[in-house]
Amino acid sequence: MYGRDMGDGVVLRTERLLVREWRAEDRGPFAELNADPEVMEHFPAVLTRAESDVLADRIESRMAEDGFGFWALEVAGSGEFVGFTGMARTRFDSHFTPAVEIGWRLGRRSWGRGYASEAARAALAYGFTGLGLDEIVSFTAVGNVRSQAVMRRIGMLRDPEDDFEHPLVPEGHPLRRHVLYRLTAGQWKA
Repeated sequence: MYGRDMGDGVVLRTERLLVREWRAEDRGPFAELNADPEVMEHFPAVLTRAESDVLADRIESRMAEDGFGFWALEVAGSGEFVGFTGMARTRFDSHFTPAVEIGWRLGRRSWGRGYASEAARAALAYGFTGLGLDEIVSFTAVGNVRSQAVMRRIGMLRDPEDDFEHPLVPEGHPLRRHVLYRLTAGQWKA
């Protein structure tokens, strides 16, 4: 199911998806995804093409630094870029950091097909068995019920006492309050 040297930049392979290194041709569809108000509903703002490219640069830089990150997500057989999934080290201070988070962002055309859950399960397996992580977290704005459903489907658990004010979202912003889900290696193995 997974491995680092699968050829063609593929990092993880599922039944329907390739989780792979980023390519230059991913930038256009990534920018479209980041400019979509529905996709970005639970983020402070949509991104311009330039801002999207800066984000892609940052994702690739962190992957080079950490050896893992938010990989491009492609539908196997079609080559269609549908978004990203993967793991990243948190870059802010909170009661649960330092931590590795799992996350995803998919274009609307890919919603409702189970792609986020399928790719996230593969990323969790890689995180726990390939990277030897003890715990993986995920977080989102309180109102992002779709992402919270994915978190539950992949076995993550929420304790409302862990919910927090995201320090990178301005005070008073309606998206500042976040829920936190966790999964330990032991829970995942069970």
